[in-house]
Amino acid sequence: MSAAQRLGAEVQVVIASEQPNTLQKRRPDNLLTLDFLHPEEAARAAREFARTRPISAVVGVDDDTAVVAAYIAEALSLPHNSVASALAARNKYLMRQMLHGGGVQIPSFALFPVDGDLKAIARQVSYPCVVKPLFLSASRGVIRANDESEFIGAARRLGAILGQPEIAARGGELAKQFLVESFIPGQEVALEGLLIKGELHVLALFDKPDRMDGPFFEETIYITPSRLPTEIQAQIAQCADQSAAALGLREGPIHAELRINDQGPWMIEIAARSIGGLCSRALRFGTGARLEEIILRHALGMKIESLDRERQPAGVMMIPIPGAGVLREIRGLDEARSVPGIEDVTITAHVTQKLVPLPEGASYLGFIFARGADTETVEASLRLAAQRLQFVLEA
Repeated sequence: MSAAQRLGAEVQVVIASEQPNTLQKRRPDNLLTLDFLHPEEAARAAREFARTRPISAVVGVDDDTAVVAAYIAEALSLPHNSVASALAARNKYLMRQMLHGGGVQIPSFALFPVDGDLKAIARQVSYPCVVKPLFLSASRGVIRANDESEFIGAARRLGAILGQPEIAARGGELAKQFLVESFIPGQEVALEGLLIKGELHVLALFDKPDRMDGPFFEETIYITPSRLPTEIQAQIAQCADQSAAALGLREGPIHAELRINDQGPWMIEIAARSIGGLCSRALRFGTGARLEEIILRHALGMKIESLDRERQPAGVMMIPIPGAGVLREIRGLDEARSVPGIEDVTITAHVTQKLVPLPEGASYLGFIFARGADTETVEASLRLAAQRLQFVLEA
């Protein structure tokens, strides 16, 4: 919404949500309720809305709404990713199949029912492996297993997550199955890109300096520009481009997670959306444009001054949840914000909120943003600021 306002008065924003807004009757031109669980119905409702209030572009903001946006854009004959490609980017098993068919280097994988014989399945699996849901994000439900006993425990834990009523309703058939894939060792990176008529433009490549070897895969620090050699970065971009083409993605943002080892880049996941949470605040382009502004300009067919990220290194830390409990107090905010290089510390959790860590949880305590003369300085600033924060929990 802020990015749309920066584009000027000629852009009118319509916010579509799955729950009715209390102000919808007062602002029917700007607020719309859609059924995200049934994209075809959402597309029909949006098409009816557009009869009197023409729509120029549709932009999804997460995995689920990327699918809804594809249905709506198709119904309105707007430039968009195909429904099939958006569905493939949301369904991790279907994604794996299409990436494999497109010749992309990916982990070996298999699909199993949540209510299957876990002991029998455990004997079929090669170790170490990773169990993961087909549709959740932010590493929720993703667990490494090193042997049969750990696999059974991980699968049961994931099954309990998928059995929660809200998640089961949201996932439908996807919540009745889970993916098992081989664990790929190596450094993990994240690529932020924009597809324009099928051509991938790399907007940023983030290093993840913390090792992500399990048993859970909590995101922490993202640093850009990447410190990897230029030729490796080129291979990563090629892998992302090949992956987008394999899924049939052609327009809009992508966010990809890859692992790098002696065998080159491995595509772990690619999503038809931009980076999640508040992480995009670490990115600025050209003369100061934010990522969301770039995305909206592309969707609306407006001129984009530059897709080049600013030269100054930048980073963001997703503040991990230290344990389960009710958040009672946050200490050290001023001290964290005073660390040289820190631009902001934003706490998104609130006092009295019940905190749930991974793999059951799906959120962070907040975000720390930093800029500096080099990537090492940025990383050091983020770590020092995090050390100065203290979160008091009550069991």
